[in-house]
Amino acid sequence: MNKMKKKIAHDWNCRILSCACRPTQLAEHDMSHFTTVETKIKNIARLEQVLEELGHKFTKAEAGQKVLVKGYLGQTTEADLVIHASKTYEIGVNIDAETGSATFVADWEFIEQTAGYDQGEFTRGVMQRYAYHTVKDEISKRGYTLEEETVDDDNHIHVTVSSWSD
Repeated sequence: MNKMKKKIAHDWNCRILSCACRPTQLAEHDMSHFTTVETKIKNIARLEQVLEELGHKFTKAEAGQKVLVKGYLGQTTEADLVIHASKTYEIGVNIDAETGSATFVADWEFIEQTAGYDQGEFTRGVMQRYAYHTVKDEISKRGYTLEEETVDDDNHIHVTVSSWSD
């Protein structure tokens, strides 16, 4: 029996409508410049892939250890991973043991001054690439083939995928 296969195309829009990031500041009396940004990132290996792709150098803590994140006037905080944003300021990544979600912690004011990007730019860029790779992995798992990828004027990524069906 000869079955004819046809190609089915899909357009998947891989844009971040809202990065689900929520900044929280430490209490005023703590005199800390560190601000934490919560994310929906759960795949840490994918986050590391995204950081490398975006050109961010980072250091991951050894199992059961923490690394120090540098901030204003030599202040430090601990993290599971530290992104070396500039020579003097860094971005920490902490992984919640219960949820597996990642949070970014940094002195964002001085990150902007020394690295040239602000909290919003950084988190949007990381979240967009994270979502992009998540969609690409899902496309592959479902047996689709990536046919075309375009970026529009608003920096939204559009992918066209195809599949052969009976």
